[in-house]
Amino acid sequence: MNDKVRVANRIQSDLQAVCPELLAITNKLSNLWFLRFLTCRDELTQLARLQRSTLLKVRGIGQKYTRTIQQWQRKASFSSEASYVGPMIISDARRILELLSQIHILDEALAELADRSELACRIASIGGFGNTCVAELAGEIGTTKRFTSEGSLALYVGMSPLSKDSGQHHGSKCPRQVNQRAKGAMMTAVARHINFVPQSRAYYDKKRAEGKGSQSSGACSWSPSGAGDVVNG
Repeated sequence: MNDKVRVANRIQSDLQAVCPELLAITNKLSNLWFLRFLTCRDELTQLARLQRSTLLKVRGIGQKYTRTIQQWQRKASFSSEASYVGPMIISDARRILELLSQIHILDEALAELADRSELACRIASIGGFGNTCVAELAGEIGTTKRFTSEGSLALYVGMSPLSKDSGQHHGSKCPRQVNQRAKGAMMTAVARHINFVPQSRAYYDKKRAEGKGSQSSGACSWSPSGAGDVVNG
């Protein structure tokens, strides 16, 4: 995933320099149809001359995207760097397609393993927790028998704050002694969770209204609705 993000950021930067109008035809660089469009020719400038019949043969490009591309083609222009930056853009687009295929295979394998795990099935019962986050959390936690309470588990996955009260200062901070992989999975899952569970969304909005930051109100100081069942069984 990190490699995909890195390569995608590089493509976006290169396209912005070489042909920003081409980048503007999609709202999401990782759209499969756009990546296949970028890679259907060996030279970037050739994309501006593709016929409608050729565009429709590219998987994922239907009538709608064909019209969008043709609108771009009418005014397409490339900077002088296109001759040497273009091949790098195409190579990176092919790399992202390869990575997406590998990620899909891994996701299927993770989902199969998670189905065999009692802990993963418990975590999956929390609204908004997707297969990848569920599998990663179950793998990093291992067994709930390692933890004496819900609080110790929350501390391990970075969801429990530590007090930093001092004199007249009152506040909290996230502990450093956490499993960073589990915390990353929790942050992603929690971000989706609040859109699935109205009670959690209401709690999150309440904390934001109180002046809490998005991370403190959605993660370190908050345990998702139903998360206690992971420990309590």
